[in-house]
Amino acid sequence: MMKRHHYAIIDVETTGLKAQRDKITEIAIVLHDGERVIEEWSTLVNPEMPVPYGITELTGITDEMLENAPRFFEVARHIVELTENAIFVAHNVRFDYSFVREEFRRLGYTYSRKQLCTVHLARKTWPGLSSYSLDSLIRHLRIPVAQRHRALDDARATAVLFEQMLGEQVGQSAAKRFIHLGLRESRLPEGFTLDRIEALPEACGVYYFYDALGEVVYVGKSKNIRKRVVAHFANVQAKGGHMQRAVRDISYQCTGSELIALLVESEEIKRLRPKLNRAQRSRHFPWGLVRWRDENGYLHLDVEKLTRQPHTETRADFRLLGEFPKQYRAKQKLRQAVRDFALCARLAHLESSAAQGACFDYHLQKCRGACIGSEPAAAYNERVEQAEQVLKTVFDRDFVLIDRGRAPDECTVVGVKGGHYLGYAFVAKDLLPHQPRALMELISPRRANPEANRIIQRYLADPPASVRVIHLD
Repeated sequence: MMKRHHYAIIDVETTGLKAQRDKITEIAIVLHDGERVIEEWSTLVNPEMPVPYGITELTGITDEMLENAPRFFEVARHIVELTENAIFVAHNVRFDYSFVREEFRRLGYTYSRKQLCTVHLARKTWPGLSSYSLDSLIRHLRIPVAQRHRALDDARATAVLFEQMLGEQVGQSAAKRFIHLGLRESRLPEGFTLDRIEALPEACGVYYFYDALGEVVYVGKSKNIRKRVVAHFANVQAKGGHMQRAVRDISYQCTGSELIALLVESEEIKRLRPKLNRAQRSRHFPWGLVRWRDENGYLHLDVEKLTRQPHTETRADFRLLGEFPKQYRAKQKLRQAVRDFALCARLAHLESSAAQGACFDYHLQKCRGACIGSEPAAAYNERVEQAEQVLKTVFDRDFVLIDRGRAPDECTVVGVKGGHYLGYAFVAKDLLPHQPRALMELISPRRANPEANRIIQRYLADPPASVRVIHLD
């Protein structure tokens, strides 16, 4: 017998598809005890913004209908009371839940409930259907509906659908798995409960695991902290079991920006050196990937031990491209660039420069003869410069990067100065200076490390639409 739960089957109608931009125009809640409906409630909601014509065409909800409807804050308390200790059920729960959560967030309240998606549940209960949209399932199961795309009627249809799925053994089993997010109480670390997991934010940030002595044993980052923590404890592999045995407590900090989460994670791993983290623990980067130009005009690439004051006067156009904790890591990057850009292994100092004649790769037709002067320096150097763009982790220009913050009225400012990551700051949008150099002055300097540069470069390779980069020159 499946454990009895209390369910709140919810449907919302909205002014659009994006919770951070659009608003709820109607909400319905059908309370279900796992066997039958025990209560229904619905209301129109004044979104305090116009309803687009296409939405009115779909739902029949007009601006006139909403003019005297309560605003969300006027019904928020009742929604909390109806759904307290209930599992939030919806067809495509991510959509409905995101709108309800966002409306509460605007009020300064963190709304958090266990969720169950009837789309996912239907896929497990009736595999092989051509579509799992609510319309398709209503037709397939012959569920009577008075008016589609109105919250109460859609919530009632979802309730009937839900009852039918719970009537199937496979549906019961799937619901139990989804409700527990793939977790079992027995897999949770000592002192953790499913309720505690559910209380974690579904937000971007950094989280810390502590052992019984209060020492940090793991630092991680995620776009969704709760989901990532669940994945750790649902992991049945050896690593998951080790973490479940070691961890006794958790804390977190929300960052809003994924870039800040990545930078903070890297910095904290280096500062705390948690025993369960393997990557990003290096604090020292003594090896450099460099380039310079010889007397014949050819650009050379090399890996060398860095000193405080490198002797650049004997090498024209000397440039530091990147710093590495281990020599072999720098060599790996260099070998890959030699392969990708058909560079000369001797001019990349991967083959002895004392050797005479053509390099070994020339005989394999992998080198075009720069080592013996048969390829002009200008042609060879063009490919070296292309390789530099891939290899370098030192920035050529100072800039500030503006990204989303921890709340809608906040943004994040990240600074790069003198070729390296400087630090970041959270700034209220209405206090954001217009001058780039004034933006840089807001930043609290952080401990720089070459991995931070790499993190920023990877982030900028495919940045979110919200990101702005402002150069200071």
